[in-house]
This record gives sequence, structure tokens and C-alpha cells, in this order.
Amino acid sequence: MKRKHIVVVGSGIAGLIAALELHATHDVTLVTKLEVTESNTRWAQGGIAAAMFPDDSVAEHIADTLRAGAGLCKREAVDVLCTEGPDRIRDLIRLGVAFDKKNGELARGLEAAHSKARVLHASGDATGLSIELALVRALRASDVVVLEHTFACDLVLKDSRVTGLDILEGEVKRRLDADAVVLASGGAGQLYLHTTNPAAATGDGIAMALRAGAQIADAEFYQFHPTAMAVGGRFLISEAVRGEGAVLLDANGRRFMPAIHPQAELAPRDVVARAIAMQMELQGGRPALLDATAMEAEFLRNRFPTIDRACRAQGFNWANEPVPVTPAAHYWMGGVRTDLWGRTSLPGLFAVGEVACTGVHGANRLASNSLLESLVFAWRCAHLLNNDGADASHEEELWADEAQHLPAPLEHVKSALVDRTALQTLMWNAAGIERTHTELEAALLQLNAWHADGTDAYALENANLLGLARLVVSAALARTESRGAHYRSDYTETRAEWQRSLIYTQGVTVACS
Repeated sequence: MKRKHIVVVGSGIAGLIAALELHATHDVTLVTKLEVTESNTRWAQGGIAAAMFPDDSVAEHIADTLRAGAGLCKREAVDVLCTEGPDRIRDLIRLGVAFDKKNGELARGLEAAHSKARVLHASGDATGLSIELALVRALRASDVVVLEHTFACDLVLKDSRVTGLDILEGEVKRRLDADAVVLASGGAGQLYLHTTNPAAATGDGIAMALRAGAQIADAEFYQFHPTAMAVGGRFLISEAVRGEGAVLLDANGRRFMPAIHPQAELAPRDVVARAIAMQMELQGGRPALLDATAMEAEFLRNRFPTIDRACRAQGFNWANEPVPVTPAAHYWMGGVRTDLWGRTSLPGLFAVGEVACTGVHGANRLASNSLLESLVFAWRCAHLLNNDGADASHEEELWADEAQHLPAPLEHVKSALVDRTALQTLMWNAAGIERTHTELEAALLQLNAWHADGTDAYALENANLLGLARLVVSAALARTESRGAHYRSDYTETRAEWQRSLIYTQGVTVACS
């Protein structure tokens, strides 16, 4: 097979796995906006879920994932995720990821909406960082060309096929020709004023794909993590802390989750996030409290060393006092629509990780399935390309859905240059944990009254965020129900006729069942 040049965009777990699996067969260039070790992956605390233990099963993992997805998961994708997950975990171990052990066996934790403890972790609560560093070591030992501090600007198309990528290195713009481009550029937490994501999470890959005409799915479903520290920024306090027994209290010290859901603090994330937001509203904006005082200080320090240091840095001895918490934007279930091998609706373009929408998460991601999705589908994408599958016929039925129409975007009036903080505040207030038609419609009017301008990386990020904000708000307006992470206080019920995904392309919207 002829060697091809493949460009991978992003250096999280999805991009690194794709590059490592591809480089023996193809010439690979990996493009990353910051240093290669900087990505959303490194901040993943809780772990990676897989059915690896005798008292668990793939069938139970599938059932938990489908339940959390609130009727919108693609069953075939969930089957792939949960069935292939254990083998891909073993791949990570062979690559040098040292998962924590207990009594000589892999240690595991319990997280929300899982029926079994199946979440593997490394270095306590630094699972993502441990995976990232192990994969980067392997990358450095390979012949993959790595372009750090390089901004991916736009996809290059010829005859409706992706043939390259325009990049910005410092102030110099140039073009990388490619036989295929694999997007692994992560999510867009910077759409929101409060987020657990790093500053680089500006949705560049999804925005590029949207501009190029690729299909984008499930844009209205943004997951808000219930427990970010309410002081000193929005440092994530892993769900695994609640899995070990921590409870949530209102500002007056009363536990409230048992009255809201049978699983209490381990209810699905959307339920817990809305419950905390409701308590904060009832308490005049005062944050809720995460109480881990039933656990010993030594246990907290050893099991959650990163969180322990963060709490102490903010003056909290969390073994003796509760920590104030608030919800924050965390993970986008939507993204560039793909098949089970990472192929998008544009020939030559592939997407893996959070930038992609494989269908495994549905309306609400099951905790710790995100690293697994990146791992499984990046491996599948590379396997397809390594076996000359880039030009294989697409699953035509996936891309040929009958057109449905979202509210048409209003004509763009360039009246004001967009300010990032203003955009983030608008999105938090109008398209955050709770949404209404009135607020979403007003937000879309404002978004259409802004424009982005400039050629440096920050200005290009603003343009990406503005385009994605319009997409999220339009999709949220269209879905007149509440489902998973999308909650409309003016349409609080889940409606059977909405058990389908909204699919968006530049200027066209379609829906699939």
C-alpha cells in the first residue's frame, strides 16, 4: 500500500493514539495549538471506564451508557465502545500507562450512573495526565512530525474532498497538503463563562468542519459538571469523590440529593447539576457544599492528591470542612458527525474524540466514557486508514437523511466586534443549565449582531466561538423538549417525537432517527 500523508490535529488521547497507530504505515504530521502535552486529556481526573472485572460485564456497561444517553445513543456505537474498550485499555498498559492497583489487581472506582465500580484511575486523580505523558513518550520515540504552537485555521477542499489544512505558525500562514485530515482537537468549553476546560478549548476543529460543510450533530447537548470549585477559578472536583462517599449539602448544611433522585449524589450529571443550580438560586446564589469529611485525611490525600493540593491551595482542609462547589461547562456531546470508523460526511476528513459525535454519548455522557471513546474510535480510525479504507464507500444511509429545518439564522449584521467574555456570559445565562425560548431567541439576536475580525490566533478563536455559539443556540431553540443535558424550563417533559438527533451543516439542517 502506498504511504500517504495524514495530518492529525490535536494532541490529547485521541490525536496521540491516532498518530501512533498511523505512523508505521503512513507519514504523519501532528498539529497542536500549544505544547504537545497540553490538552483536555491531561486534566481528566476520574478515570476511564471499562468492563474489566469478573463481577462486571460488557452488557452492563452498554446498559448504563444507553440509560445515561436518554434515548439518543447510537446503539451500534455503544456496542463498539463497550466491547472493544477492555482490549484498548490493555493497549494503554502496554504503552506504559501505570493504572493504580490494589492488592496486586487493577483498582477501580464508582461514578455516577454506573451500576458497577469499573472506573480505572492512575496516580489517584491524575488519570488523564498519566495517559498523556505515557503517549507523548511513545510519540517522541516515533518519526511523527510534531508542529507545536501551531494553529489550525481551515480545511482545504478540492472537488468537495478535504485535501489539506491551512495552519498559522506564529504570524506565518502556510498550507499542509494531506491525503486525509484527522480532527482530534477537543471540545469548546470556552463557549461558557464557567468551565472546567483549559483556555485552549475553543472548538476550532468543529468550527473548521462546519465551515467546510461537514455535518455536525447534537450541538444542543453540553454537559455541565456538577462540582467545580466555586473559588479560585473552576477547578474540577471529580465525580469519583462522590463515588467514594462524599455528599452534597446546601448552603445551610442540609443534604438535598436523596429527595431529588434515588441515586442521590450518584444520579446522572444533568440531574445533579440542575439540583445544585436550584439550591444556589434558593440560597441567594451561595454555592452548594461538597462534604468529604466522612473520609480520613490520609485517604483523601492518597486517593485524590491533585484535588487535595487544590483544596489546600484555596485554604480548605477538606477532611474537616466542606468545599464550596458550583456547576461548570465540561463536555460537549455534540460534534462532527462520524460513522463507526471516524469518517465524516466529507471525504478525506475524519474526526475522533470530543470533536466527534459518534453517537455513544447521546444526550448525556456517562461518566468516564470520554477517554474510552477517544481511545476506541481513534484506534478504529487509524485501523481503517492503515488498511486503505480512506476511500471506502461511506455508509450512505448515514449521510442521506431527509432535510429538516432549524430556525433559519438571521441575516448577520456587523454592528459590533465580539467580546469573548460577553459571548461567554451570554451563553452561560441563555444556553447554560436551564434554557427558555425567550432567552435563546434574544441570545441569537445578539450573536447575529456581533462579528469577529482579525488574523491572529486569538481573533480566529473568537470567530470559531461565535460560529459555534450560534449553532448551539439554534439547536437548543429547535429542540422543544427536555432531554439529558438539554433542559428547557418552558418544555420540561421529554417528548417521544424528539427521540432523534438534529444534524446541522453550513446552511442546511437534517434530522436522523
